[in-house]
Amino acid sequence: MENLGFIALCLAVGVILWNRWQTKRTMQRLDEMLTSAMNGNFTEKVFDESRLSALESRLSRYLSASSLSARKIQEQKDQISALISDISHQTKTPVSNLLLYTQLLLEQPLTPQGQDCAQAISAQTMKLQSLIEALVKTSRLETGILALHPETGEIQAMVNRAVDQYRPKAQEKGIVFETGPFEGTAVFDAKWTEEALCNLLDNAVKYTCSGGKIQVKTENYEMFSAISVTDTGPGISETEQAEIFGRFHRSPSVYQQEGLGIGLYLARQISQAQGGYIKVKSAPGQGSTFFLFLPRP
Repeated sequence: MENLGFIALCLAVGVILWNRWQTKRTMQRLDEMLTSAMNGNFTEKVFDESRLSALESRLSRYLSASSLSARKIQEQKDQISALISDISHQTKTPVSNLLLYTQLLLEQPLTPQGQDCAQAISAQTMKLQSLIEALVKTSRLETGILALHPETGEIQAMVNRAVDQYRPKAQEKGIVFETGPFEGTAVFDAKWTEEALCNLLDNAVKYTCSGGKIQVKTENYEMFSAISVTDTGPGISETEQAEIFGRFHRSPSVYQQEGLGIGLYLARQISQAQGGYIKVKSAPGQGSTFFLFLPRP
């Protein structure tokens, strides 16, 4: 009886050890599969169902489907990027010719109605050109064709360049432009960050009425430096604030204003690509403040 008890105990210990080994092996295999999936190199293999757990088999099928879906999404993005690049290339010459011929037309003696028509053609052509350029930039940022190169630098020079571009437009509308201070150091791509800031300034000037005010300044925090653009425009409702950074979004309240609905989307793409982010603080009738956060070194 003692021998039988000892044998039973050994068998029980063996079963426990076997189960633990199986569990450890399964966990290691699941970890390998998840790691491969996160690295983007998961490939489906021939599994022996008799040797693999049902959980491993189901996870394998799920990861295979996810990997295939990710490849299809990337292929679609590449196709869209190629299409937009082709459109940009094919339309560059016609758009340039339209602008040239319109300028020549405006130099000719025209009736007032003819002048209005020629100016309208010029304005719409320039709008088309801006739309194509914005689409190309956005597409290339999304697909990684255009890479940002963030470097540690002072914010002041970059902000000054952006502000100087929009100060004359503000003065034409009778808008008070208050700037500074622009102190602080951050990690950013100067060229692309300036473009993101220009989009914020363009909206501020566009939607601020004559006699209004725009304030641009920087604030430094522990992890980020924030460039803020505050206007006295119509403001944005809380329900719409989550939508304004979407591509081609135009608020019904400002739909009559000139715009493409892509500036804020592009600004967000640029900020996220270099480890920053954008937020807005606004209320209807109380203006808006857009914050462009840049990581600090």
